[in-house]
Amino acid sequence: MWRRAFQQKGIRFKLLVYFLSLILLPILTIGLISDIIYTSSIERETNLHAQEIIEQIQKNVEFYIQDMDHIEHYISQDPSMMAFLQTSNTLEPNRVSIETDVRRLLRTYAEVHPEIAGIVVVNDSDLYISNEQYRISRDPLTREDWYQRAIASKGELLLISRPIGRNLTSGNQVNAEEVLSVVKAIQNPMTQKFVGVISIDFKLDTIEKMIQKITLGKTGFVYMMDAAGDVVYSPDNPVVYRINAEWLGDSSNRQFTQTINHNQYQIIYTKSDFTKWKIIGVFSFKETFKEASRIRLYTLIIAILTVILAVILAFFYTSSIANPLNKLKNLMRKVQNGDLNVRFDNQYHDEIGQVGNGFNSMLEEIRNLIELVYKEQQGKREAEIKILQAQIKPHFLYNTLDAIQWMAHERGATDLVEMIDALTHFFRIGLSKGKETLTVSDEIAHVRSYLIIQKIRYEEKLEFEIECEEGLEHLLVLKLTLQPLVENAIYHGIKARRGVGKVSVQAKVIKGMLYCSVSDNGIGIQPEKLQEIRHMLEKSGKDTSALQGFGIYNVSERIKLNYGNEYGLTFHSEYGVGTTVEVWHPLLEKLVVLK
Repeated sequence: MWRRAFQQKGIRFKLLVYFLSLILLPILTIGLISDIIYTSSIERETNLHAQEIIEQIQKNVEFYIQDMDHIEHYISQDPSMMAFLQTSNTLEPNRVSIETDVRRLLRTYAEVHPEIAGIVVVNDSDLYISNEQYRISRDPLTREDWYQRAIASKGELLLISRPIGRNLTSGNQVNAEEVLSVVKAIQNPMTQKFVGVISIDFKLDTIEKMIQKITLGKTGFVYMMDAAGDVVYSPDNPVVYRINAEWLGDSSNRQFTQTINHNQYQIIYTKSDFTKWKIIGVFSFKETFKEASRIRLYTLIIAILTVILAVILAFFYTSSIANPLNKLKNLMRKVQNGDLNVRFDNQYHDEIGQVGNGFNSMLEEIRNLIELVYKEQQGKREAEIKILQAQIKPHFLYNTLDAIQWMAHERGATDLVEMIDALTHFFRIGLSKGKETLTVSDEIAHVRSYLIIQKIRYEEKLEFEIECEEGLEHLLVLKLTLQPLVENAIYHGIKARRGVGKVSVQAKVIKGMLYCSVSDNGIGIQPEKLQEIRHMLEKSGKDTSALQGFGIYNVSERIKLNYGNEYGLTFHSEYGVGTTVEVWHPLLEKLVVLK
């Protein structure tokens, strides 16, 4: 109902509705969708930013730990260190010299790397040496948990955060709460036996200084957790201690939302394959979307102002379009009533002006067409008369050939009678009242007439054979399909051959298609020329100069144009042996008209 009422309204009203719809709908859509998209974009960008920061922290931490690993490797490979590891008691003569060299080595690395709080090396004889660390009691260091774990790990790097309870103290006033112990067992390269453990105390404030400079928003933070789930570093924030380590599983989803103290927090973390530590970033959703809420308010204000301005402009634009269209509508009513002398007074240079010019040109064209149709009708009647006259010519030809045949028969010229009879059949079937298709039996008869004529001409030099499978009489085939191929076989194959030539024609059904072939035992075709012919047959519609004189291109092209590229001709020839042309044609049944 409302649709019919709307269609009956004027163009001014419709344009106004269209303008307002096209303006209001995008504004409302953009206002709603953009808020969703912008909010999602902020969340995505914030998560991506946090992910990049966390990954960078992880790379930096891994760099420091790998650096400690390299230092331990270089220290363990030093000759003086290997000599110390092989020392079994304190009474060995070179012990003092060895320990002096080792302490100098350890001191050198500690001075170059200020992040190292101390280095201690313990061999399997419970002898130790360090640059800044000392044994607290006489209890064997080889029975310490960290020593046993390092030996059990068989050369794998062992990280112990805040190694409280060790039988070691530091002389540089750095306690166990402030260091990360990087421990690794040392292997004798000759015996493949683990002969001691090296431990480097890494200052955690190096990592803390790095992380303290990084913030996620205004209140977000980053902290670290080791493989055992203990906090390695965390800022002074109460939210840290409310995060359950079980939330940070080993699943592939390392971004999730969690409610803590009635506030939603986004938690993103990574796990290092090298240290097995987790770097966790935490930031508030409320803080993240605060900017989005402000932009939402600004968008609403701008949308309201845009709608008001759009309504005003819509009235102006609809009038500028509707007025000239109404004028053009009135002129068209006059033309509808038969007045072809009206013209649109065009004073516009836009599309409406072009329509007006088209309207004027259309009226001129209509007047010209009326005159042209009158002339064409006269020409059509003249053409029909010429066609009737042309139809008399074939009958005159048949009657003339029939008279010549009777005259030859009366004079006893039997060979001439046979040739004229074949020629009469050849023309009658070839013309076939203008039809495009013939029955297979008529096409075979047409070819037989042509071969009879050529047989009389070439006498003993030419023989022919025609085989047609039974049941093909009512199938249709394009007219003049076989005759050009037979003519091609005689003039390009048999004629160039010495001795008696033979042309064989076959027709049968193969693979659901009508198959016809024309074979000759003529001179054949050179391989290069045969390849050129096949190539040109495949290039349908292209230059056919290479096929001149072979009489096959038109046959192939007519079949393909009428029935498709899967039909047509295929060529087989061997030079000095002969040529065979195969015709593939669809099975077309002749419609039988019941009287």
